[in-house]
Amino acid sequence: MSEAAAPTRWTFEDFKVLYNMRFGRKKETEEEAVGGSRSENSGGYANGSVNSNGIHKKPTDLAVYEQFEMQERRGEVRRGIVSDQKEMRQKPMLPPFESAEMRTLAEALCRDIIRGSPDVNWESIKGLENAKRLLKEAVVMPIKYPKYFTGLLSPWKGILLFGPPGTGKTMLAKAVATECKTTFFNISASSIVSKWRGDSEKLVKVLFDLARHHAPSTIFLDEIDAIISQRGEAHSEHEASRRLKTELLVQMDGLTKTNELVFVLAATNLPWELDAAMLRRLEKRILVPLPEPEARLAIFEELLPLVPEEVEIPYNVLVEKTEGYSGSDVRLLCKEAAMQPLRRLMALLEENQEPIQEDELPAVGSVTPEDIEVALRNTRPSAHLHAHRYDKFNGDYGSQILT
Repeated sequence: MSEAAAPTRWTFEDFKVLYNMRFGRKKETEEEAVGGSRSENSGGYANGSVNSNGIHKKPTDLAVYEQFEMQERRGEVRRGIVSDQKEMRQKPMLPPFESAEMRTLAEALCRDIIRGSPDVNWESIKGLENAKRLLKEAVVMPIKYPKYFTGLLSPWKGILLFGPPGTGKTMLAKAVATECKTTFFNISASSIVSKWRGDSEKLVKVLFDLARHHAPSTIFLDEIDAIISQRGEAHSEHEASRRLKTELLVQMDGLTKTNELVFVLAATNLPWELDAAMLRRLEKRILVPLPEPEARLAIFEELLPLVPEEVEIPYNVLVEKTEGYSGSDVRLLCKEAAMQPLRRLMALLEENQEPIQEDELPAVGSVTPEDIEVALRNTRPSAHLHAHRYDKFNGDYGSQILT
């Protein structure tokens, strides 16, 4: 016979090729395997990947785990070569998972990791001194001084920020991410709720696995009342919703039994709708109240600064007439006041039919006390109706510092 007999056993290389084709793993060129790259002038690709069909792909088209695998291969020290500089191997983006399905879910959750610093400092948040002090004690200090937070003094793993809407709960979470420089997971209901049966529980499990892998890390659950409200009260509650809540409770309970620095930071406007089991796991419950007069004055001075040789802004009148306003309401009031001189300028420009060059446009005038009176009439508080309910919840479940 002229033709050789077909092999009856699979070699390791055959199985490797089939595995790469089956799970979509891309094959890299020999130049990339040794860390080399070709320039675009020579017709090559500097940092791309080549699949089995010979098609080059850009780094932005690769999956997250593929980019990190390429970085790991470039960062490895070659055998037989001694380097003078100490090279540190980069930590892989994903931990080892038992199945390709879990790895796919982990890639989807990696999109919710905040890259870089949100650039929100404690000084940029006006007021809320008690909330900032409690957050520093619960999250920042255990990361800076881990020696002291051991045994009975082990750090709290769950923190709840509750209060009226627009008072700065999300800004406090961003300040924690900026100050601690931890891996920050910004999670909402859309991140861990799936239409496929069983995927929601798997997403919760993968989320906490990723957080432990990237420890120290912070999981921020915004509007947590939409995820884990009280169980058993609504007769129309779906089975999938109960399984999601149970898995989240199980994973949070497991955080107290590990030594990894993983914090769960949750925020809600409706704390009385949370399940009692979740309240137990959120050990620190911090009230973020409406801004006090000193905080409102600081916000007005920053957003509406005094202009030399112009009419002074009556800050004391603003502070007196904005009792019950949230931080977001105060900012909206300042924006409405700043729009008054712009509206007058727009009316003048519309009356003039001749076109004006952009560099010849007149400047916007300053804010006057009359503009502030108009803004006060057009802006109403939006978060003062349930203030007494937050005070009652804080008295029953809140965390306060005794001085």
